[in-house]
Amino acid sequence: MTTTPYEVAVRAEAELGEGPTWDAAAGRLLWIDIFGCRVHTYDPATGRRTVRRTEQHVGAVKPRAGGGLVLNLRDGVGLLDPSDDGFRWLHHEPVPGRRANDAAVAPDGSLWAGTMRYDEAPGGGTLSRITGDGSVEVVLDDVAVSNGTGWSPDGRLMYYIDSPTRRIDVFDYADGRLSGRRTLAGIEDGAGFPDGLAVDADGCVWVALWQGAAVRRYTPEGQLDRVIELPVPLVTACAFGGAGLSDLYITTARIGLTDPPALAGSVFVVPGAGKGVAQPAFAG
Repeated sequence: MTTTPYEVAVRAEAELGEGPTWDAAAGRLLWIDIFGCRVHTYDPATGRRTVRRTEQHVGAVKPRAGGGLVLNLRDGVGLLDPSDDGFRWLHHEPVPGRRANDAAVAPDGSLWAGTMRYDEAPGGGTLSRITGDGSVEVVLDDVAVSNGTGWSPDGRLMYYIDSPTRRIDVFDYADGRLSGRRTLAGIEDGAGFPDGLAVDADGCVWVALWQGAAVRRYTPEGQLDRVIELPVPLVTACAFGGAGLSDLYITTARIGLTDPPALAGSVFVVPGAGKGVAQPAFAG
C-alpha cells in the first residue's frame, strides 16, 4: 500500500464541495457546493473558473450529450441549455424534508440520481434511474445517504455507497437492471464514512472518506492498495480528469467544522494518479 502526494487545484471555501466530474467536450472540471447552491467549473489548462448560482440545493452536475448540463436538484432533475441561460425541469418531484445528493451517468446515458432526507433518516432516500426523455424508475428505495455510484470499465458491475452502512457495495449490471448485491469492502471504525467514488481503467475503486481525511483505492477484489492522505477531514468525492484522464480531482467540505483547516472546502488534485475511464454524458 502506498501513500500518494497531492496538490491544491482550486483554493476555495465550499461549504459542502462535492461531485467532481470531468467535462471532456469542454476540457474542464465541473463540481458543486451543495448548500452554497453553486455550480463551479475549472479549466486546468488556463486556470479559468466560473461560478453559477442555483435556486435551490444542488446535489450533482453532469454534462449533456447535446450540450449544456443536467442538475440533480432538491426538487428533481433539471436541464441547463448549452448557453447556461435556459432552465427547465426534466423531472419535478418535491418531497418535504428531502434533497438531492450524488449522481452518476450509466453506460447507456441514463442518470442515476440519489436523494436523502436532510435529517439523514434511514430509508428516507432513494436511487432513481432517469432516462433522456424524463422517465423515472426508483431502483433502490431503502437508502439513508445515497452517495458514490460508478461502473466497471466493461459496464458489467455497478458500485454503490449508502454512507451510513460504511460499505462499498457492488451489483451485477445489465440493461439498466441490478442484481446480486454484495459487499466489495467495508470501512473500519475510526476511518470515516465512504462518500463519493471513481472507478479507474484497471477496475479499481477510489473512495473519498468523509471524516477520514483521505481517499482510498480498492482493487476489484476489495483489497486496499493505495491511500491519499489530505490535510482536511471532510473529503467528499473524486474523479479522473485532465489530459489522458490521469489526474485525480478531489472535493472537500468545511460544513460543521468549528475551526476548519485553511484548505477545507478546496479542490485537490493528484497528478498522474492513474488512468481514468471516459464517462458518458447524460442522454437528455
